[in-house]
Amino acid sequence: MGRGIAQMAAQAGSNVLLYDSKPGAADAARSALQTTWQTLAAKGRIDLTKADAYLGQVRAVDNLAALSCCDLVIEAVVEQMEVKRQLFAELERVVRPDAVLATNTSSLSITAIAASLQRPHQLAGYHFFNPVPLMRVVEVVAGLKTGMKVCAQLSAYAKQFGHTPVSAQDTPGFIVNHAGRGYGTEALRLVGERVTDFAATDRILRDQMGFRLGPFELMDLTALDVSHPVMESIYHQYFEEPRYRPSVITAQRLAGGLLGKKWVLAFTLTKKAWRNSRPSRPCLRWPHCHRCGCRPRRHAASSFSSCSKSWVRASKPPLYPPPPR
Repeated sequence: MGRGIAQMAAQAGSNVLLYDSKPGAADAARSALQTTWQTLAAKGRIDLTKADAYLGQVRAVDNLAALSCCDLVIEAVVEQMEVKRQLFAELERVVRPDAVLATNTSSLSITAIAASLQRPHQLAGYHFFNPVPLMRVVEVVAGLKTGMKVCAQLSAYAKQFGHTPVSAQDTPGFIVNHAGRGYGTEALRLVGERVTDFAATDRILRDQMGFRLGPFELMDLTALDVSHPVMESIYHQYFEEPRYRPSVITAQRLAGGLLGKKWVLAFTLTKKAWRNSRPSRPCLRWPHCHRCGCRPRRHAASSFSSCSKSWVRASKPPLYPPPPR
């Protein structure tokens, strides 16, 4: 997420400093950005001179003190309240009094993050969506003490990215992740109750409801080390409201290291494997096979989306289908 924000900031004309507490991570992010811009130049999307110019605007630093010159600092660390509070307390001691501090949190309270700061009016929520260069919307969230000038500055800056800023209230999940409880959480409940399976849920919501990604494809993209903590955070912030209850399915995969596309697939096939697995004629065996029971050999290997002959013969698709041999 941080790398995508840095890319758009550089393309908007800003000088960008990258900092990561993990040694070498900031340099690796800069190298990845170089590759991204070179690829865009090779495809004719941008000029090669622009690619070089963008890279020249990005510099990796190895300590927080190097951020003292920044007008704006955008945080994109792990979704944990104490980690964010500690980071902003350190940043407040480093940056100028008029510098804007922004958190990319997707679910945590902006008011709570800013509560221990000396200048809480300088902090606001600035929630981008992954991948940042493609998802052209950002939630601008004011805490109870956030200055309106800060939100106006962040909204104006988002427009320089080519993004659409949307003002959101400081409520758990803001707008998109609050609405998403009826998308991802209910999809997990459908699978958990054995109504259907991962692939069928994705296909129906994508092909029939018009979503660009199914809920499990989306979780694979964002990764469960991000999406599951968000589910837990929203659930607890709404005082254990039953309709927001997280699923044991994502908790189990998170514990097992099946996090998503940036690590290991949690639910879905790769795009190429998914295309190759689509049936060429309507399946007449549903729900015995979640995709095409008539052609099980066409399914590519995947942790959760594959088919087997024994599954085709089953009366109902199991929650965790066995992998192909």
